[in-house]
Amino acid sequence: MEFLNVKLIAKANIYNGGKVSSRTFFTPSGERKTLGFMQPGEYEFSTAGAELMEVIQGEMAVMLPGETEYHNYAAGASFNVPANSSFKVTVKEYADYCCSYL
Repeated sequence: MEFLNVKLIAKANIYNGGKVSSRTFFTPSGERKTLGFMQPGEYEFSTAGAELMEVIQGEMAVMLPGETEYHNYAAGASFNVPANSSFKVTVKEYADYCCSYL
């Protein structure tokens, strides 16, 4: 995955005591994305807008809104998060991801 000619925000987005961090950038067309990294742990995230999450490296187990079980997503997999919702993530080793705000 490579992005050219982007506007990068240098300040990190840091969550869960530093166990999750990301950097925001904007594509030439104005699309907002983040590149992030999750250390081992259990997390819950809320989102105002719809998102596309793509796993770049590692693996995460995700429970999306309305679901009762976790589903595993490894490198190359993606999932959609609906707007105005929250979702749970469990990471056993690490997860490197890209989030696109739809």
